[in-house]
Amino acid sequence: MSGVFADLVGQGEAVDVLRRAAADAAAVLRAGRPDLAAQTDSADPPPTSGGDAAPISGGDPDPAPGGDSAPAAGSDPGQAGAAEPAEREPGAGMTHAWIFTGPPGSGRSVAARAFAAALQCEDGSGCGTCAGCHTTMAGTHADVRLVVPEGLSIGVNEMRALVLRAASTPSGGRWQVVVIEDADRLTEAAGNALLKAVEEPPPRTVFLLCAPSIHPDDISVTIRSRCRVVPLRQPAPAAVAEVLVRRDGVEPDVADWAAAAAQGHVGRARRLARDPQARTRREAVLAVPRQLTGVGAAIDAAAALIGAAEAEAAALVADTDAAERAALETALGAGGTGRRAASAFRGAAGQVKELERRQKSRATRAQRDALDRALVDLAGFYRDALTMALDAPVEPVHTDTAAVAEAGARKWDADGALRRLEAVLACRAAIEANVKPRIAVEAMMLALWKG
Repeated sequence: MSGVFADLVGQGEAVDVLRRAAADAAAVLRAGRPDLAAQTDSADPPPTSGGDAAPISGGDPDPAPGGDSAPAAGSDPGQAGAAEPAEREPGAGMTHAWIFTGPPGSGRSVAARAFAAALQCEDGSGCGTCAGCHTTMAGTHADVRLVVPEGLSIGVNEMRALVLRAASTPSGGRWQVVVIEDADRLTEAAGNALLKAVEEPPPRTVFLLCAPSIHPDDISVTIRSRCRVVPLRQPAPAAVAEVLVRRDGVEPDVADWAAAAAQGHVGRARRLARDPQARTRREAVLAVPRQLTGVGAAIDAAAALIGAAEAEAAALVADTDAAERAALETALGAGGTGRRAASAFRGAAGQVKELERRQKSRATRAQRDALDRALVDLAGFYRDALTMALDAPVEPVHTDTAAVAEAGARKWDADGALRRLEAVLACRAAIEANVKPRIAVEAMMLALWKG
């Protein structure tokens, strides 16, 4: 695979659909009819059985995490392998709003950015070498808006400002593209603001949303019904390892280990392969099952896990926080020597407080993400114990702790391993539902100890 889609691992069907859509978008521009919403409304609705139509009923089932429910060949004119009519309507495989779904690490945001680059590509192929592709992938294209939430949610004010900017005419003459990563973090008011724009989009505006699924908890039914869905699958470890070797220069044996340990998550695999601190944190997490010898040990293990997540998050955001604060203080005149410089800076306390609020929200999000990575590793350990207790013919996730998992399987049997795995998954769900992380982790540790 080449061009802007080269880093989209193990998503051949999705890439075929997106390439066809980008070519159709270029055909729309050449035909001089760039109003995608009008074309969608006027066209006969394509079959919905493939899950790749617009509009689509909100009652369609959510694609399986493994991606087996990818659109069937022939169900959509933008799908690879579909029959080609004699005179194909320009833009038949393109629409103004898309949702990329899939499990963590499947490459939702990578797919959205690559598709945005293909739309801005000078020949519509996503070549990866033209100015449109290069600037989009670098995040500097004037007509591509990237929304990457740093806090716990995306607020209505941010969304209204984004929609307003997206209504402008493309400076490059192609498309205004809005990419919203983690669209499941939209507040209700922000979702309503986005819905209005998706319902009545400007002629040359395309919305690309990324969400874990099309379940109403992740994306509203009304927004989903106006979008074309691109389901992504969890890439196979072999595909992830191949990318690490080819693109990042990782040794093959290290790449194989990291891909298996990351459970198909490309970003996590890269971090494990290249960051010694990430490997150290993982080793500390996988040592937890051996430390649970009593109530006190369980509470201590919970405190250590929370502390490690907080330290990792603090290190991650420290440089960004310091740079933002320095830039704001400079803009407000901090350190000035004029007669009114000091009083002017004191009058800007509200802006400083707003910055601190945003930074606190970002730190909370970073802590929860770090904690979730640790819980995924812990779940992988108990999954190994369960498969070993059942004598399942599958490879372990954590090959370096396989002996410990096998000992646990003999001690707990399948029921005990399953209960422990469920305790870890319940902790993840509780934190996602805004239960205090310390409370959720302490409850999990006690459940792991009791079995």
